[in-house]
Amino acid sequence: MAQQATPVREARLGRGLGAPGAAVGGVVLLLPGGDEVSERRPSPLRAAASVRALGRGLVRAGREEGLAVHVVHYRCRGWNGARAQLAHDAAWAVEEAVRRYGDVPVCLAGVGMGGRAALRAGGHEAVGAVVALAPWLPDEDRAAEPEPVKQLAGRPVLIVHGTKDGRSDPESSFRLAARAKKANREVCRFEVHSDGHGLRSYRDEVAALTEDFVLGALFGHPYARPLEDALAAPPPLGLRMPLAVGFGSSLRK
Repeated sequence: MAQQATPVREARLGRGLGAPGAAVGGVVLLLPGGDEVSERRPSPLRAAASVRALGRGLVRAGREEGLAVHVVHYRCRGWNGARAQLAHDAAWAVEEAVRRYGDVPVCLAGVGMGGRAALRAGGHEAVGAVVALAPWLPDEDRAAEPEPVKQLAGRPVLIVHGTKDGRSDPESSFRLAARAKKANREVCRFEVHSDGHGLRSYRDEVAALTEDFVLGALFGHPYARPLEDALAAPPPLGLRMPLAVGFGSSLRK
């Protein structure tokens, strides 16, 4: 009896996190975290739960602009070396968003390993902005080649990292941001002092910062002053910008 072939897994977009209040004018694709090596299929419920609060905040903030937000469900949990599977799934998701919604700007927003996927896939022509929250990045002294950054030219990039992150080295994201800044002036990085990988202590501030960045990058809204300053400042100032308590309320314009 012939052995049946293993079904090919496909990435997919989750249901929209809330309906835009108008015709879709832009899309945020949320990329959950993953593992360095794994062939396991992620749990869609767990993946969505890890970014749902961020996504719902983005839907509320971008309702008037018709912002659609989807979670990307990967084929498997692992980056898996040179296969860079999460980055390929992120690129597929951009293509799918364009197919569904037409010529609208797309933001890739990832956490952990999803942050690495957002940065790697950020060169797609439809991508208008990239957000990487606590991105997992390989040690440059052991990587065959450093993470590429030239693909990020021409689009705003926001990186946020907790200084006490024990899972993904915050200095790795600083070094990547410093290299990216040489090819792209629109790169900024915020440090969340004494916070860990999940950025839980400053959850509201991180959400507000992300919302402000997305509305500015995709729709031309004025950036809040700290974001404006971080984008304009030369390295290392704009790449070690502290995220202050209360961002989103007292520090907004």
